[in-house]
Amino acid sequence: MKKVYRTSLRSLFIIFFLFNICTLSSVFSQGKRYKIYDEYIDTYKHIAIDHMKKHKIPASITLAQGLLESGAGKSELATKGKNHFGIKCHSDWKGKKMHKADDGPNDCFRVYSTVEASYEDHAVFLKRSRYQSLYNLKVTDYRGWAKGLQQCGYATDRAYANKLIKVIEDYELYLYDQVAQGKKVKGIKGDGDYKAEVVKPLYKHTPYKTHNLVYIIAFDGDTYEAIAAEFDFKVKDLYKWNEVPEGFPLKEGDLVYFEKKKSKADKPYFDHVVQIGESMHSIAQKYGIRVKNLYKMNKKDFEYVPVEGDVLKLR
Repeated sequence: MKKVYRTSLRSLFIIFFLFNICTLSSVFSQGKRYKIYDEYIDTYKHIAIDHMKKHKIPASITLAQGLLESGAGKSELATKGKNHFGIKCHSDWKGKKMHKADDGPNDCFRVYSTVEASYEDHAVFLKRSRYQSLYNLKVTDYRGWAKGLQQCGYATDRAYANKLIKVIEDYELYLYDQVAQGKKVKGIKGDGDYKAEVVKPLYKHTPYKTHNLVYIIAFDGDTYEAIAAEFDFKVKDLYKWNEVPEGFPLKEGDLVYFEKKKSKADKPYFDHVVQIGESMHSIAQKYGIRVKNLYKMNKKDFEYVPVEGDVLKLR
């Protein structure tokens, strides 16, 4: 890997201009948004935010699990049993029950008097010892939480973590984690039209160049706004080059590109084996390729969720 030494911002601008930077369409705007998902989020977002403050569970994870487990509140278990998280009876459950096919032909599920009670029981359920390792993660680390839930056995679906991550990123549920932390965020329906906070840069990043792409590696606590301010970019350009919407969170080790990514990976990267906790976006970032091209090369539509063990073409 070859370092690009910073002599001045002017020299950086010359480098970036020569890379023929073009406008990208955000991949997140290409996927179809379902009205019933948006309605579900709008109905239960306040409970998820309150639970993040009270129980230290990411609001994004709570909403994503509720959406997937309840079919956006339309499943039989949700409509008849007000059970939005697919929680089964287990030996300690003393409340009402209903039976339906799941892992077995006649599995027992909990029945609640209200949806709010289902949300509260979900929070209590995640306090069990098998999930305690999740609380060592940052409360905004939805990717780590999603991966941990699958590894701890919350669901038997091998793509469960990746499905949670896709829903969170497609519907920008991570914004509710920011709201729960007291930040004012633009785009939260019903919560006013706020301007996202711009954090002054706390770190000095080193630009790198590999495979003919310029990028930096994010530190813990980084934001696109801070990185844009440090290098005197427009933050909207960073969003476009990295194919993310406004407010998308960064975590330590993420790559942030300073130019348009490629249509395919460079040799010798021919394919990628999907791991737990990966999305099409995170895989595309890893190899510096555009997300829409990754879908196209693998003949997948934007509803596809990568499953652990899947082999994806990179070129």
